[in-house]
Amino acid sequence: MAVFQIVLYGDEVLREKAKTVTKITPNIHRLLDNMRDTMYHARGVGLAAPQIGVSKRVIVVDIGEGLIELINPEIVEARGEETDTEGCLSLPNVVGEVTRATEVRVKGLDRYGNPVEHHAHGFLARALQHEIDHLDGILFIDRAVRIRRIKPGA
Repeated sequence: MAVFQIVLYGDEVLREKAKTVTKITPNIHRLLDNMRDTMYHARGVGLAAPQIGVSKRVIVVDIGEGLIELINPEIVEARGEETDTEGCLSLPNVVGEVTRATEVRVKGLDRYGNPVEHHAHGFLARALQHEIDHLDGILFIDRAVRIRRIKPGA
């Protein structure tokens, strides 16, 4: 498929509430494939459609346990709390300490329009919350208790 340029902090699309996907079409399949390829190429663990300039409620996540594709994801339950370091492909060389739920239950649709549910904890829960935030125009720096710059490649 294609590797897209990742939209960087300052672009308006990152601050918009992404549009709900109302119909699963071949274009949505291509979007998922392109997002997957872009995420892997950038060596990320998650990517939301707005990060490639597409205002749709679509995310991909892979923390090393296999690819998760979600259309119109929503967090329906959250438990616990933990503060940890996060970064973002749209904010290179910036990290922050962000408090998030340690466990989440997320519902959405798979690429075929079938309802799916993921019970996640730890790093996967954090990644899902981070990507779903993107769909509402929220960046990790908005939730960070501390932000710092890091050296490129660090």
